[in-house]
Amino acid sequence: MRLVEATPRIGKARVVIAGAIGVGVVLTVPWYGWLTVAVFVPTAVHLLTMDRWIRRSDQPELVVFGTLLSMYGSLILGVLLTGGPHSPVLPWFALVPAMATLRFRLTVVIALAALGAILVVAAGFTANSTEALDNPVPMIAAVVMVANIVGVCVALMRGEMEHRDRAVLDPLTGLLNRAALETRVAEIEQQARLTDGAVAVVLLDLDRFKRVNDEYGHERGDAVLRDSAYEIRKALRSFELVYRIGGEEFLLLLPGTDLESGIEIAERVRNAVTLAQPGGVELTLSAGVATAAGAEVRYEDLFRAADSALLRAKREGRDRVVAADAPRVVVAA
Repeated sequence: MRLVEATPRIGKARVVIAGAIGVGVVLTVPWYGWLTVAVFVPTAVHLLTMDRWIRRSDQPELVVFGTLLSMYGSLILGVLLTGGPHSPVLPWFALVPAMATLRFRLTVVIALAALGAILVVAAGFTANSTEALDNPVPMIAAVVMVANIVGVCVALMRGEMEHRDRAVLDPLTGLLNRAALETRVAEIEQQARLTDGAVAVVLLDLDRFKRVNDEYGHERGDAVLRDSAYEIRKALRSFELVYRIGGEEFLLLLPGTDLESGIEIAERVRNAVTLAQPGGVELTLSAGVATAAGAEVRYEDLFRAADSALLRAKREGRDRVVAADAPRVVVAA
């Protein structure tokens, strides 16, 4: 999840933001008094303790979203206490959607930006509607600042997400790649040890794929790989992840899956690819399955076992699923 993964990277930025708000509020004390400082204390507490609550929560996105909404609440009170439609706090409404770009998708950011613009106007008119009508320029400037800062942050967010996608996605098939697998493996191993759950690794290989390139050309070969990847992904459930780890080789990482279930999933994928005739080519697929549970879950061991099972499937005729250490072919065409 992008929201959780962003936490270590933006911790210092969040402290800087909280510190800047704190210093700015304290400097206004001679003009607006200490009550204004008290208004922003809940926001400061939220910002400084957010990581702790994220780690403890089953829904960390709600923790972050609640913190952003609490910032809006503090800003509204700040506007009401410091001049209403002419308040120096009005431009600070841009902080909330700008911070949202660090953790949320574009739709959430736009929604928070729109809410911020509405709250700027609503707070100004609530404090003093006459002054708001006589001179709405500070509110207009604040709304423009919200839009512009959010625009810049969204551009940076899109750049970061595109870089992230290029880093973890295979450009041809759109599947996750080896870099994404390395990150997920550590999580799966730790989860298995904590829950004593089973994990299955399935290696898939398109049979005689070299022949496709030799007979039809590499363009058709790429089409076969794309269509195969689509059929594999379609045959899996949302939490069953598939990675492209080689030219025509794919890997399924299946937490909470024992040997029998792993074989069933591999067979379902094998059938899906065979029946689909990816790229308009008659093609078969071989698979090797390995499983372990609890403290015995070690990815390198599972990979080697699944690879050995896949080699057996190739030697024994292809177009079949073989389980690691099984005395015979588990499923044959």
